[in-house]
Amino acid sequence: MNKLALIVLTIFITTSFLSCSNKDKKDATSKPTVYTIGDSTVKNGQGDGSGGLWGWGDPIRQYFDLEKINHENHARGGTSTRTYRSLGLWEPVLAKLKKGDFVTIQFGHNDNSAINDEKRARGTIKGIGDETEEIDNMLTGEHEIVHSYGWYLKQFIHEIKDKGATPIIISSIPQNKWEDGKARSFKDTYATWARQIATAENVTFIDLNHKMSDYMEKLGPEKVMNYMFWEKDKTHPSAKGAVIAASLVVEGIKENQECALSEYLLENPVINFPVKKDVFILGDSTAAFGNDSAIGWGRMIPMYFDTTRVIVHNKARGGRSTRTFMNEGLLDSALIKMGEGDFALIQFGHNDDSNPGAPKYRGTIHGTGNETETVSLADSTTEVVHTYGWYLKLYIEKIKETGATPIVLSLTPRNMWKDGKVDRRHLNYCNWAKEVADSTGVLFLNINERIANRYQELGPDEVSKLHPKDHTHTSMEGARQNALDIAKAIRETRDCKLRGYIELPN
Repeated sequence: MNKLALIVLTIFITTSFLSCSNKDKKDATSKPTVYTIGDSTVKNGQGDGSGGLWGWGDPIRQYFDLEKINHENHARGGTSTRTYRSLGLWEPVLAKLKKGDFVTIQFGHNDNSAINDEKRARGTIKGIGDETEEIDNMLTGEHEIVHSYGWYLKQFIHEIKDKGATPIIISSIPQNKWEDGKARSFKDTYATWARQIATAENVTFIDLNHKMSDYMEKLGPEKVMNYMFWEKDKTHPSAKGAVIAASLVVEGIKENQECALSEYLLENPVINFPVKKDVFILGDSTAAFGNDSAIGWGRMIPMYFDTTRVIVHNKARGGRSTRTFMNEGLLDSALIKMGEGDFALIQFGHNDDSNPGAPKYRGTIHGTGNETETVSLADSTTEVVHTYGWYLKLYIEKIKETGATPIVLSLTPRNMWKDGKVDRRHLNYCNWAKEVADSTGVLFLNINERIANRYQELGPDEVSKLHPKDHTHTSMEGARQNALDIAKAIRETRDCKLRGYIELPN
């Protein structure tokens, strides 16, 4: 091949490659998105089902073919058509909107609040007219002109259309409140006003309010309770209720033949909701499942989690240290199963506190530094042993790589006493664990301190009942109490994302 032909061929290959790359980028950016905006009945809290409460905007994702369309739930609890705008929540959604996108809009519950007060100041004028009310907002201190519910809906519609996107108006879900066998549903107010605006603006309308209240009335109040809603909350649905609401929205999309969003629905969706988070426990016998006389807290802690949203995997193993748990492949077997959004509770120390070269070969070097010690093993091979802190850091690094969140726990105290107080002979391990957690930016829970304080209040005789086998391992009741202490520590730690999955007894 001559030089000129080689140059031509190179240019052709490069051009073809760039053309394909640009096409791929174009396909990715041209993929439409359906944005969901609304209040807490569309997205409750952080959208993690805290307290068992959900919005329908989360499960509806599973009805879409996500190979063809993206879905983003931007609903925010406590908002109305007015405050969703005034709080600056609408601007970032509007900024991202492009031609071919969709926006589903459901408000109403919070529009039916006070227009001006010191608590929320979120209400809108009832109806769809052009009336206004001029106020000095008692909550924000700002001068504001408040419009009607319908007026705000029209603003959303006009701005969405200006972007070449498609607005879809959805009436708000009913509450689990009953009058004469009928579910309270705002049928004659906000649902009607939403329909009127959608009709006047010639946009798709889905009457979720009527659909869901009809569904509830067929079941009756007794069957709806603790199925679609929990007794503690009359407004926000359970996971099952949220799925039912989402399915009714999908039904409404299909019924509107002019709605192009139906093209992106799966023919046979498989609804797995809620998608459960995985919680992994990595540790020794004080956390392991154990046997009848030596039970770890990991066996009992599922009773303090909302197991409809969490699966607890107790990978702890008796007799292991940070060193041997890794060397035996137990860490790797857990890492393989971890993924984005999961959690790992790490608690070691009891077995790290032994001679690194002694039989069992599980001891680690004291501290958190980079010192090493080469030891001879029983099979005449050698091993480079690191510090307790070095191993903990490695665990944290590997767990983070999976997308999971590591949480470091201090080791449990033993039933050992000195001068009438719980002996804290392993306090160094608590300090080293905290040092590693702080240096790596992960949460540290001082379980040792919490349990030791409880032991101190109980006294030696009562604590001995919780340790029938030896001074380290607990009975079933001892494990339960330790698990409760850990659950409380998680729940009380505001920065801990796992706290929303804890369910404590009243």
